[in-house]
Amino acid sequence: MRVLIVDDSPVSRELVRDILEPNGYEVFEAGNGIAAIEQIEQTRPHVVLLDIEMPGLGGYEVIRRLRQDPRFVALRVAAFTAHAMNNDREKALAAGFGAYITKPVRPAVLRTLVARLAPSTV
Repeated sequence: MRVLIVDDSPVSRELVRDILEPNGYEVFEAGNGIAAIEQIEQTRPHVVLLDIEMPGLGGYEVIRRLRQDPRFVALRVAAFTAHAMNNDREKALAAGFGAYITKPVRPAVLRTLVARLAPSTV
């Protein structure tokens, strides 16, 4: 299964890769929103972990564009963020994210989330 991690922090991307690759996931990376859209078009990931706060094109704009594109309207995208205030989760889900996970991420929580988001036929 292909997972795209989109985060402007190389450390966060490396952490996700280190957690998921040993479990058989093929992990792709993007460091910003523009690169995320390009990677999605090229690699057709099954799951995207998308940071909300990034310079330039942030996560909310990326999810808005994805949900407006018929090719990606059903793409499984989780908000992957340091935002942990009471209404942040609801805001992300209302914007079109299918799940919400906060940083710092616990490995077991990340693996469970990705497995839950994975399509049944991969």
